[in-house]
Amino acid sequence: MEFVDSIEALEALYGRPPEAAIVKVARRMTPCYRQWIMASRLCVLSTVGPEGTDASPRGDDGPVVLELDPGTLALPDWRGNNRIDSLRNIVRDPRVSLMFLVPGSNNVMRVNGIARVSADDGLRARFDKSGRRPVTVIVIEIEEIYSQCARALMRARTWASGDESAGLPTVGQMLSEMTKGGIDGDAYDQAWPARAADTLW
Repeated sequence: MEFVDSIEALEALYGRPPEAAIVKVARRMTPCYRQWIMASRLCVLSTVGPEGTDASPRGDDGPVVLELDPGTLALPDWRGNNRIDSLRNIVRDPRVSLMFLVPGSNNVMRVNGIARVSADDGLRARFDKSGRRPVTVIVIEIEEIYSQCARALMRARTWASGDESAGLPTVGQMLSEMTKGGIDGDAYDQAWPARAADTLW
């Protein structure tokens, strides 16, 4: 198997990008980009660190990020599994990328930037949910913001009606497999809905 090993060879395969792919890049929020991102309740946060890369879904019941100013976004770190892989990476290498999704839209909004982790009480308070606050907030300085071509989601029929998850392994089954039965997968799956509801925020 042969691999492409130079930028010149890569560019020769693909040619020049169209004008629209270049002019769409902004350095801060625009009215259209702001409207789109504020409609997004789900994004994927990608980070990089000494051990490698990490991508983590982030969701909320309203806008998934808060705009601090046109060049800065704030992403709360809500309850998870406490692996803090993304946060470990950001502390050591601040480069991040985010992909924002809106149900029903095949477009994706992308942000590349520099992030820092804050435990500032005032900032955390801005995300208060009935007395519960994120432990930290990721503050992202935007370097690039732009829309992504819709073809990927169109090919995948991402928002097609119907649940395609039937028959897939549950998390409990995966844990049982990984621990060779050390974790009771059925018990894990049965307890999960109540645990998730109690620790959502």
